[in-house]
Amino acid sequence: MPPLRPELATLPVDGPQTEKTEERIPLKSFDELNLVEPLRRAISEEKYESPTDIQAQTIPHALDGRDVLGCAQTGTGKTAAFALPILNRLGTQNCRSVPNAPLVLVLAPTRELAVQIGGSFATYGRHLRIKHVLVYGGVSQANQVRVLNRGAHVLVATPGRLLDLMNQGYVTLSGLDVFVLDEADRMLDMGFLPDLKRIIAALPRQRQSLFFSATMPPKIVQLSKQLLRNPVNVNVTPENTNLELIEQRVLFVEQSRKKSLLEHVLRTDGVGRTLVFTKTKRGANRVSEDLARGGFKAGAIHGNKSQAARQRALDEFRRDRVQVLVATDVAARGIDVDGITHVVNFELPLEPECYVHRIGRTGRAGASGVALSFCSSGERGMLRDIERLIGRKLDVDGDHPQPQLAEGETSSRPAKQRPRGSRPRPGRWSSGRPALSDGNASKRRRPRRKGQSSRRVSGTPAGSRS
Repeated sequence: MPPLRPELATLPVDGPQTEKTEERIPLKSFDELNLVEPLRRAISEEKYESPTDIQAQTIPHALDGRDVLGCAQTGTGKTAAFALPILNRLGTQNCRSVPNAPLVLVLAPTRELAVQIGGSFATYGRHLRIKHVLVYGGVSQANQVRVLNRGAHVLVATPGRLLDLMNQGYVTLSGLDVFVLDEADRMLDMGFLPDLKRIIAALPRQRQSLFFSATMPPKIVQLSKQLLRNPVNVNVTPENTNLELIEQRVLFVEQSRKKSLLEHVLRTDGVGRTLVFTKTKRGANRVSEDLARGGFKAGAIHGNKSQAARQRALDEFRRDRVQVLVATDVAARGIDVDGITHVVNFELPLEPECYVHRIGRTGRAGASGVALSFCSSGERGMLRDIERLIGRKLDVDGDHPQPQLAEGETSSRPAKQRPRGSRPRPGRWSSGRPALSDGNASKRRRPRRKGQSSRRVSGTPAGSRS
C-alpha cells in the first residue's frame, strides 16, 4: 500500500470519522494528477479532459491510499473514479501477477456491470501490462479458471461465482491490496448480503477499500462501518435527489391499454433509442414479443436470459439494430448505453428507489432525456411513494392521449366461458342446482366399495346376485 501523506498519517484509524471533502481544492483537470505516463496517454486517447464530480472528489483520496465511501448514481463516471487510481497503483508497483491470487477485487451485482467494469480496465490500462479476469455465473467456469491459473492483477466478479471458485480453491484473497464494492445497495436488494459477509471475512485486514452505492439506506451504512476504516465520504448525488436534466411525466392509463399506448409513444417524432422497464421477466418477454408483432425492432434482457443472449441484446441496442430494449430492474444496473432518448416505465417499480435508477439510463453525460411512467389505477400507491422520494409530483403528460380500444377489444379481462355442451359441476359454487343441505345428504354419491360396480340393475345394488 502506498504511504499516506504525513498530514493524513496522524489521523485516527478507529471509529466512523470521515474527512470533509470540501477542504480539498476541487480537481479541474486530469493533468493535475500525478498519474503514470501510460495511463495519461490512455486518458488523452479517450479525450477525457475534465473529471466528473465523483472522479474529482474520489481519485485524489484513492491515490493517497485512503478508504472511500462514495454515494453516486450510475452514469456519473464512478467506474473511472476507482479504476484510474487502481491502475496507477499497479503501474507504479510494476509487480507480477500471481496465479489464483489477484491483487485487486472488484465486486459487482450483475454480469452486465461486471463486463462493463472489465471493459473500463481494459480501455484505461491498454498501455499497461495489467491483466484482468472476469468471473460471473451463467457461463462455463473453465475459461475463467484457466485465466486465474495464469495469473491476473485485477479480478472483477459477481458474488455467487466468486464464492464457488473460492470454495474450489481456484481463488485466494489473502494477498489482496484493494477491494472495491460497486452498487452496494443493489447487492443487498438481490439478496447477496450473506455472500458478501463470507467474502469480506476472507479479505486481509490490511487493504484499501472503496465502497460505492447509489443510495445509503441503514443496512448499507452498517455494512460500510464494518468494511471501511476512517473513510473519506464522497456524496455527489445525495439520497432522494432526482436528476435535473430528465423530463419526467406520468401517464394515467388502464393496464389493458398500456400496450397500445406504448406503441403510440414509440411512433412519436423525437423518440429514438428507448428503454422500457417491466417488473417481471415474463412481462419483459411479453412486451418485447408484442412490440415485435407490432412492427418494432425490440429485444429483451433479464435474469433468465443466458449471458450470451443478454450481451447480444445489449450490443444490438448499442448499434441501433433494435430501437427498443425491454428490461427488468435486475438487469438495469449493467445497461451503460449512450444516446437513450426515452425511458418508459411500462410498470412502476415496487421499490421507489428503483425509479431513480431506471430513469438515470437517459440524460447521461449532461444530455437531456425523457422519462415516461405508465400508471394504472392499481399503481397509484407506487406513484405516491416515488413522488415522496423525489420530493415533487410528476407532471401529467398531455402529449399522448389514451388510445382508443380496437373494435372488439374490452378494457377488462373477459370472463372465462364454459365449453359448449359442458354441464356445471354440482355443489354450492355452481350456478345450476343449489348445494345439498343436511336434510338431503343421503342423496350425495357415496364412495364405492372395493369390487363394487357403479351400475345398478332393477334397484338391486351392483355386485349382488338377484
